[in-house]
Amino acid sequence: MMIDSAKYQAQAGALSQKLWAIANDLRGNMDSVKFRNYILGTIFYSYLSERTEDYMQEILKEDGLTYEEAFADAAYRPVVEQWSIEHLGYIIRPENLFRELVRRIVRPESDADRFSVEDYERAVNELTGSTMGQASEAAFSGLFNDMKLQDPDLGDTVADRTTLIAKVIVKISEIDFSFADSQFDVLGTAYMILIGLFASDAGKKSGEFFTPAAPSKLVAMLATAGLDEAKTVGDCTCGSASMLLEVQKHLTTGRVGHFYGQENNATTYNLARMNMLMHGVDYQHFDIYKGDTLREDKYGDVKMTVQVCNPPYSLKYDANPALLDDPRYSGAGKLPPKSHADYAFVEHMIYHMDEDDGRVAVLLPHGVLFRGGAEEVIRKYIVKDLNRLDAVIGLAPNLFHGTSIPVCLLVLKSQRNGNSENVLFIDASKEFKPGKNQNTLEDEHIRKIVDAYVNRVDVDKFAHVAFMDEIEANGWNLNIPRYVDTFEEEEPVDLESVRRDLKRIEVEKVEAIAKVESMLKELGV
Repeated sequence: MMIDSAKYQAQAGALSQKLWAIANDLRGNMDSVKFRNYILGTIFYSYLSERTEDYMQEILKEDGLTYEEAFADAAYRPVVEQWSIEHLGYIIRPENLFRELVRRIVRPESDADRFSVEDYERAVNELTGSTMGQASEAAFSGLFNDMKLQDPDLGDTVADRTTLIAKVIVKISEIDFSFADSQFDVLGTAYMILIGLFASDAGKKSGEFFTPAAPSKLVAMLATAGLDEAKTVGDCTCGSASMLLEVQKHLTTGRVGHFYGQENNATTYNLARMNMLMHGVDYQHFDIYKGDTLREDKYGDVKMTVQVCNPPYSLKYDANPALLDDPRYSGAGKLPPKSHADYAFVEHMIYHMDEDDGRVAVLLPHGVLFRGGAEEVIRKYIVKDLNRLDAVIGLAPNLFHGTSIPVCLLVLKSQRNGNSENVLFIDASKEFKPGKNQNTLEDEHIRKIVDAYVNRVDVDKFAHVAFMDEIEANGWNLNIPRYVDTFEEEEPVDLESVRRDLKRIEVEKVEAIAKVESMLKELGV
């Protein structure tokens, strides 16, 4: 399922303009990293409110009741509350609906009816409180923790904080978020727009939590090639969950049994859960965990059909020898060096691959292809002993936020039927559209890479199927230029013509110097 890039760009452009207007109201009051949380949290609350209204309208239409009327009826109220908890996972009371907050800001019926930031805080607390002790508690717990409505940076008084938050709520209410369009990643796109608008404040590291749309699409398409559905899909450094959600778009049926993710950053851990819910993934069909993947494996014994990942590149980690007792890392007998955790993430994913048809697509720095020492041992173990590596793809430089380095994409499979004696190498380093600040992968580039992966034949200066004896002869070094010859022969140089040009230039230089000296003499210099 290919996404309409023109439509996506138009949606993103419109959203960017609106977010810029909102952010300008908050600029100067607080650090942009902080107010980003208020914007994203309010977008999410408006989504949950809209979802409540749509659901209640559907289930109450045969009774001829509005949600407000049903909630006010002593007989109906317990029923609609139970329906809301069971089907949505939370309850938003009619007076706390987003449109009702907006009404109380723009056209209050009286002073007592006028909006206060304390009303919003109560509404958020009641929403999360409604999930306590319910099956949905884990999905909603702490989701709004970053939206601190009593923060002095919003204002010293309740009135000051009310004025600022009221502006945010009203402007967000004016945006058409296309919540029903599952192809448009509202929260993920908004997150990246806000990072881009205030990169000087947020810092480049913010980009590590979100993979741009095009590389995310490429990863998902390679991981799902030939798959109709996936029982389990995981991302062990899931950030905002954009790649998890991308996988679903490229399965033939679009069916995923259960999503798994793990994220160590508290803000993006919350963002990931919001994103799953906003894309219509039922709270019972995903588990996003908070924690350091390398130190604490939250997945237990779960095996995944598809895993995608864009881990932090060359992360420094605690390479404690005790980790060799962890079944994820014990196979190779070596731990990745403490300054490069890249293969630790790969080994984690290999451990959680479904043995029948497990797939992994992971983005990594090129160093994993050729660095020696412990990484060479692990690389040989994965390629030779486990025989899981299916393809190595080199991408263009400057495709990602926060780093300009070119990265590679590894595809691994637990069952490499018919391809167990070879590995496909693709040099896609020239497949990009140049940009001022960042290069981009276009749909045509993605199609070319995916077609080469699916067809699995040699393509001059682009793809090569390397058999194991060739890889072994290269000492299990996977550096792409060893396998894909991209050498372009230069035009032959006419030495006699060059010699004549040099003589002509020398004569012209002497004549020019003589002319300048003559002019200087005339001027008496």
